[in-house]
Amino acid sequence: MAIRNESRVTDFILLGISSDPDLQLIFFVLCLVMYLLTVAGNLLILATIYVDPHLRSPMYFFLSNLSFIDLCIPTVTVPRSLVVYLSPNKTISFTACMTQLFLFHFIGGAECFLLVLMAYDRYVAICHPLHYTTIMNRQFCLLLVVSIWACGLIHAFAQVVPTTLLPFCGPNEIDHFFCDGHTLYLLACCSTFLSEVTDMVNSGTLTLSCFLVVFISYAYIISTVLKIYSTKGRWKTFSTCTSHLTVVTLFFVPCVFLYMRPSVVFAADKPISVFYSIVTPLLNPFIYTLRNEKARMAMKRLGGWKVSNLS
Repeated sequence: MAIRNESRVTDFILLGISSDPDLQLIFFVLCLVMYLLTVAGNLLILATIYVDPHLRSPMYFFLSNLSFIDLCIPTVTVPRSLVVYLSPNKTISFTACMTQLFLFHFIGGAECFLLVLMAYDRYVAICHPLHYTTIMNRQFCLLLVVSIWACGLIHAFAQVVPTTLLPFCGPNEIDHFFCDGHTLYLLACCSTFLSEVTDMVNSGTLTLSCFLVVFISYAYIISTVLKIYSTKGRWKTFSTCTSHLTVVTLFFVPCVFLYMRPSVVFAADKPISVFYSIVTPLLNPFIYTLRNEKARMAMKRLGGWKVSNLS
């Protein structure tokens, strides 16, 4: 593979969502507001689950991990993009870019596996209710959570290592608001076909396979729910899954759509990247609180506890 020149890029320029100055100000305000709401909403869920003794089941243990992930994902991308919108200095160093790439896929990979675990938790609770407490014991849940972070770590290394080995010798403008493999492949000074195939196998197959596992889990769940004679009983049982099913759809559909395609069309899909990396972490707390009466009651108790402590 021929390299265009011997100079190596030491930093990149993030162009953001739009180069229009007026739109950049609008995007700054929107991203800042969404980020603050995301932080507040997920911190509220974490505090509620930590304080309330009624939320000690595996489902809420996994939900607390999801809230932590939803805090981390926008934190990796949004603060730097806010600087891009307002500052004339839009550069990001090569090291910082690779770090952002690593953290984004580390946390995103962990979320993929976590959503599978949450589907498995619902499967055991509905399809094998008598054995639920035995199977989903605390030690096993802790082991599962450690495993998803380990898998996320492996996924991140598989994503970053081939990217860091690519020669970057200019241009250095990233037509995106954060560093991702697809956007970096467009700047490499050599053929990236092998890297793109590796990326598709890594990120694309990961998201697609996790989504299929969740789909199969819900096929068994729906089959079990349909055997319940009472309509009210069927709805009450399946209602425990609707929040998770909504989150799965919001997360996996954009990811599969993006990472199963060539990098040449990736930059054109910035709105989709905004959706799954910023909007989805914002929506998740609302999805779980609005559709979960137990969580709403716990938040009310948390509010009463705070008021009583202040008085």
